[in-house]
Amino acid sequence: MSLNLGSLGMEDASFNFGGSYIMAFDCGTTSVLATIVDEYGCIVAQARRGVKTSFPRPGWIEQDPMEVLASQIGVMMEVQFKSGIHSDRIAAIGISNQRETTVVWDRISGQPIYNAIVWQCRRTAPLIDELVERGAEELVRSRTGLTLDPYFSASKVQWILDNVDGARESAAAGDLMFGTIDTWLIYNLTGSQVFATDYTNASRTALFNIHTLDWDDDLLALFDVPRSMMPEVRWSSGDYGRVASDIMTNMPPIMGVAGDQQASLFGHCCFHPGQTKNTYGTGCFMLMNTGDEVVESKNGLVSTIGVAADGKISYALEGSIFAAGSTMNWLRNNMGIISSVSESAQLAASISDNEGCYFVPAFAGLGAPWWDPHARGIVCGLTGASSRATIVRAACESMAYQSYDVLRAMEQDVGLSIERLSVDGGASRNEFIMQFQADLLDIPVLQCETVETTAIGAAYLAGLAVGYWEDLEELEQNAQIVRTFLPYMSAERREQNLAGWRDAVKRSLSTAQ
Repeated sequence: MSLNLGSLGMEDASFNFGGSYIMAFDCGTTSVLATIVDEYGCIVAQARRGVKTSFPRPGWIEQDPMEVLASQIGVMMEVQFKSGIHSDRIAAIGISNQRETTVVWDRISGQPIYNAIVWQCRRTAPLIDELVERGAEELVRSRTGLTLDPYFSASKVQWILDNVDGARESAAAGDLMFGTIDTWLIYNLTGSQVFATDYTNASRTALFNIHTLDWDDDLLALFDVPRSMMPEVRWSSGDYGRVASDIMTNMPPIMGVAGDQQASLFGHCCFHPGQTKNTYGTGCFMLMNTGDEVVESKNGLVSTIGVAADGKISYALEGSIFAAGSTMNWLRNNMGIISSVSESAQLAASISDNEGCYFVPAFAGLGAPWWDPHARGIVCGLTGASSRATIVRAACESMAYQSYDVLRAMEQDVGLSIERLSVDGGASRNEFIMQFQADLLDIPVLQCETVETTAIGAAYLAGLAVGYWEDLEELEQNAQIVRTFLPYMSAERREQNLAGWRDAVKRSLSTAQ
């Protein structure tokens, strides 16, 4: 099969898909990944590198945009070397990325004017508090579907403009560019030829109107961000230009872009309203496809764009949990309680219950459904008999408790019961957590064949754009479930556990201080 790409503005290009592959980038918070995917949606080769994160002050979280870029290009080269599959056999590239993370760079030099402010960063909490006092919550919610929180990009852009010398003047002169990580990668990979983002990433900035599908002038004014800084917004499955020849000799096209959680939703083949997935990564992110309807949450969730492909917008409800896998990293790196993340499942299962101990990992406040940026992490219920296994089990359970709260909020918002939950991400391979999750929710939890569903989703979006796959039905045939975790916990024990968790959360909230 071959495809002429003239309709995509690539009149000089055609592909014979025999022996070709799709390459996907997953530019995450803790690592960057390059994946090569075949026609069956199977991973042929991967390369990964860690990304350094800095913490200049308590609650401040940053990354070097140049290091992120270099690392992504590095794994792109490495995966070709490892697999022997080079750019002449890459039909298209898809990009998924950590969302909300904010980069501002100079239009002339192409250099960042400040480090990337990571999505978890809470430095703008005072600015958000001021906007709340001014009554701006309803404006943000009605236009963007988001809550007013430091999590999203808008206040991060404002902080950079207000705190970097000369930034305001440069922005007013039209010399600065803003982008989430996808935009930063696209701009550099295409040799500064394409300044664009997709609808899903735009919808996470708190500057984009998800109803009119455009940057919102009132929101730009609210956060004092010039429109000249904003990238063009394009479809998630579509043309983002070609990789520059000095990076990839055969210049494959970038044809798919989505925020990591929307890419994961697509990779799970959650193409129909009501289908739901949860990703257990640095944080936990649960999304439900709500079709062409924007569901306004009354229970602390956000409405967002789920995917923008095939000429239509699909919306989603989302609950974002800030600390999941990062809790395990904290136990290992900061406390020395475990020597490796994989050790956590064994320790958690070594005791019969949590012994009344609960861990609320509010290291950067609490996300959905509480949205309290001032909440703080606590461990409660310790006794003289408590051991490191007690604390590790409580930390593992915290992922499932937080996900339980989000799923129940989703059910209330849409007025239906979720019958099963598809899962991915590193912690989805922790059998203890997945079994406990099924027990709490009292529904089956479906574990996918690969934890890298985000990369698969990015590949699917790119492949659809060039005809590598014909339609969604063909993608659904690729989906494979490895294991289903069924609930076994008694209703009485479930409610006892949940009551203890609710009490612990109340103790962590800022209103309890």
